Amino acid sequence: MVKPLVVINIVGLTHEMLGNQTPNLIHLANQGFSKPMGTILPAVTCAAQSTLLTGLMPRDHGVVANGWYFRELAEVMFWKQSNKLVHGERVYEAAKRRKPDYTTAKMFWWYNMYAPVDWSVTPRPSYPADGRKVFDSYSQPESLKDELQSELGVFPLLRFWGPGADISSSRWIVEASIKVFQDKKPDLSLVYLPHLDYNLQRLGVSDSAIGQEIRDIDREAGRLIDVAQNGGAEVVVLSEYAITDVSKPIHINRILREHGYLQVRKEALGWETLDCGASAAFAVADHQLAHVYIENPAQISDVKSLLKKVDGIEMVLDRSQQAEFGIDHHRAGELVVVAAPGAWFTYYFWLDDRVAPDYARTVDIHRKPGYDPVELFVDPQIRFPKLRIARRLAQKKLGFRYYMDLTSLDASLVKGSHGRLPTPGKEEAEAPVFISSSKAIERDEIPMTAVKELLLELQFRK
Repeated sequence: MVKPLVVINIVGLTHEMLGNQTPNLIHLANQGFSKPMGTILPAVTCAAQSTLLTGLMPRDHGVVANGWYFRELAEVMFWKQSNKLVHGERVYEAAKRRKPDYTTAKMFWWYNMYAPVDWSVTPRPSYPADGRKVFDSYSQPESLKDELQSELGVFPLLRFWGPGADISSSRWIVEASIKVFQDKKPDLSLVYLPHLDYNLQRLGVSDSAIGQEIRDIDREAGRLIDVAQNGGAEVVVLSEYAITDVSKPIHINRILREHGYLQVRKEALGWETLDCGASAAFAVADHQLAHVYIENPAQISDVKSLLKKVDGIEMVLDRSQQAEFGIDHHRAGELVVVAAPGAWFTYYFWLDDRVAPDYARTVDIHRKPGYDPVELFVDPQIRFPKLRIARRLAQKKLGFRYYMDLTSLDASLVKGSHGRLPTPGKEEAEAPVFISSSKAIERDEIPMTAVKELLLELQFRK
């Protein structure tokens, strides 16, 4: 018989944040231990989670970013959910080899759909043919979402991402995870709490308001920790990356366009879209890292020379150099570009905001060919944003097509980002954290690739 284990992923939490404002996390650390955790390149959600669960680097599990260029389709796709995109044995699969009746609940971790677990829940809106978005979740078994939503209400998707993102979504996940833990009694619970991610990107880590965000997530995590420990479980709290202050957006696709590499399509309605298949080179921007896909190998050297001269770019890695960082996978770009401290990459490819695509001014994580943290803001140039929101929601309720055009095109609004490796000399401050309720697995150093085996050791130790 194994002791239950609850793993809580508090995105953006660092070892340095632990203190008076985190009484619940400090109490857990005092029972066991806490350490800064080594990270990977890129330090972004999908890649980090895949490494945490498989113990592999991106070159082996294949998740080179939150999204990448699917060469056969000539399309960029972000935030896909199929578990089949991840290669390698996950921790719950390894545990099941040791204990055939081992059970797992996967609550909002990424690559949730079709994962070989017993219970899973993840956001999954419905998109009717009339253009509406209807909030809903995906679960396995299918009845689980109905059980949760009948008690807790529909998952608050508008509080999970976008300008309305706040503690409500993490609170819902905590309540759902408590219910699943108590009702289903899984051996392993994987719980994702995204709250810190929001204002750390909006305001930056140095803003004084961040203290309240840390207290808020500590309180919610504390509720789950108490239930887990009262239920006889060990608890591990970890994070995926540290967010650092930024002030310099780099429009890498505009640079490639201005030098003749990137092509756009002029749509009939007047805006431009990125034409990946026709481009000699373009970038898939993901926070502080960008994959640059280059059609003709003979042009790799020229593109690399161009990008190395750009102020705010620290490294431009060709395939052989990518091997040093464990990201040399065929899904990666011919070049992997890493921002310097204080800089980050936009996906913007248009040169005139008047021809920006319609999705640019909306929260649209799947249509945009890159990550867009500006979605966390309401455009400050909108004079009466609440009135516009009310009008759009009224259109939605009446069944009309509507256009939630609230997103700014001013990338300077963003004050925090992540994705690069910690700055030399700031490794502890810019590292994710690992906290365990037990000292049994304490190590002097904990690289992200060691987490899978540490979790197995914690549960199956004699």
